[in-house]
Amino acid sequence: MNPYDTPMPGARFLECAATGDTVESEQLAGLSAAGKPLLARYDLEAVRHSLTPAAVAGRAPTLWRYQEVLPVRDPACRVSLGEGFTPLVNSPRLARRLGLGRLWIKDEGQNPTGSFKDRGLCMAVSRALELGATELAIPSAGNAAGSAAAYGAAAGMPVHVVVPFDTPLPILAEIRALGADLQLLDGLISDCGAVVRQRCERDGWWDLSTLKEPYRVEGKKTMGYELFEQLGGRLPDAIVYPTGGGTGLIGMWKAFEEMEALGWIGTGRPRMFAVQSTGCAPMVRAWEEGRDAAPTWENAETYAAGLRVPGAVGDFLILRALRESGGGAVAVPDHAMQEWVEVMGAATGIFAAPEGGATAAAVPRLREMGLIGAGDEVVLFNTGSGLKYVGMEPLD
Repeated sequence: MNPYDTPMPGARFLECAATGDTVESEQLAGLSAAGKPLLARYDLEAVRHSLTPAAVAGRAPTLWRYQEVLPVRDPACRVSLGEGFTPLVNSPRLARRLGLGRLWIKDEGQNPTGSFKDRGLCMAVSRALELGATELAIPSAGNAAGSAAAYGAAAGMPVHVVVPFDTPLPILAEIRALGADLQLLDGLISDCGAVVRQRCERDGWWDLSTLKEPYRVEGKKTMGYELFEQLGGRLPDAIVYPTGGGTGLIGMWKAFEEMEALGWIGTGRPRMFAVQSTGCAPMVRAWEEGRDAAPTWENAETYAAGLRVPGAVGDFLILRALRESGGGAVAVPDHAMQEWVEVMGAATGIFAAPEGGATAAAVPRLREMGLIGAGDEVVLFNTGSGLKYVGMEPLD
């Protein structure tokens, strides 16, 4: 029997990211008793000799190639549409435009539903299926709802989504086509979250909200492992990441910790940079003020739906990663995102979402601040396809 097809041990336990208290992993779990995210912990020493770059290189090009550090125990519960191992595109013309030595774009728009949300939702849905959930629910600014609908459909599980009225029309069409129960709300993702919490308590749905269950971050962390593989066994000097709820940034920082324990890397880390919209920049404000948590941003508005997150339950983890890495945070206006979507497209052939354009727009500002140098090797994350935003216009 091929060992790649056998059940893996999964997480040993779940750990509160704030207090360190532990929770049994083989039950449905939301936030910790302290109201903070739970993180899956593995027996890394036990898999150190089987989970090596050489061993992984021969596996299928999906995120499931890192199965030893993923939570799903039973392969029959892996709900997969081919997510992960997205292209890392060398972008020399854009590098010259930005004055960088080497620039790569990690194009997450090539995931099954056109967004990086597929990484987290495939893992969350798979684990919910494995642990006995029967109906799923999610509040979203857009792409996460489409992804949840897709993976719920693939798993044969009902999905209830609540999104703002101004969610991009292509995403609404996607949600409907994938069979999810759709509710439109006049408000922000935080308002949608309140509705989902109420219905979960009343109707027994399982809540897939960002970092309010432990497993979306486990899918997102695979971006960190992929960067190492795709760069030939190294990590870049800097990662520029569009940040709403921040699951991917938190996940990659967790991946680097695991990779060091596994012997893949040493103590060095990329500098992590969070990019937000000037219309919704709670992490930027908190980083600039030296805070450990980010107060809610009032009157949040931006046409980049993924950045319109006024408050994040993982705020302290995002800020910790920025500071421990020597990175930082910067906000860019909507019109700059749109401009750089076009610059990026003409220079690379990638039609980026506004959030992807935001990362390119942030680089000149980070250069001015002295946080990124001309000789640095930099990875920008394009988190989704620009096709999902056709018809949307900047708000400034």
